[in-house]
Amino acid sequence: MKNSNKLIALMTILPWFTIPLIGAKAFKRYLPGSIFMALFLLAEGRYAEKRKWWWFLYSVKPNVLGELPLIIGPFFVGTIWILKYTFGNFYLYLFVNVIVDSIFTYAGMNWFRKNGYVTLVRITKFQLSIVFLVKTIVLYGFQLVYEKLFCRQSIEGAEK
Repeated sequence: MKNSNKLIALMTILPWFTIPLIGAKAFKRYLPGSIFMALFLLAEGRYAEKRKWWWFLYSVKPNVLGELPLIIGPFFVGTIWILKYTFGNFYLYLFVNVIVDSIFTYAGMNWFRKNGYVTLVRITKFQLSIVFLVKTIVLYGFQLVYEKLFCRQSIEGAEK
């Protein structure tokens, strides 16, 4: 990957510059869901590595998942943004996630492959889309349960 260290650093750090725009209340509200999804993605990454679903040609460090920059950068911050604007309206949430995940799967993966970051091995782009869809539903379910158990305000009346 040309200038790989710079690209990986930018991909990891740039999304964090948008955090102040989210607002402290929304950040605090959706942080647990984002942490949950990051941990879920780490577990998925280990499983996918063993099943050879994809291969990261770029290694951050030995014994560190190649997708870690994606997880702690755009996926972590993007989860908070998507929840902020769509949580409480499942169909909008699902629609936005399908669009974002499709862009990542069909355009982003091509760009990553072309730049030597990652390539799909034993999973097709369609199958990757299904994996993303499952994670989308799991995240929404987690956030629903979290809010029901730990938040005082109702989902419908919550400020975004």
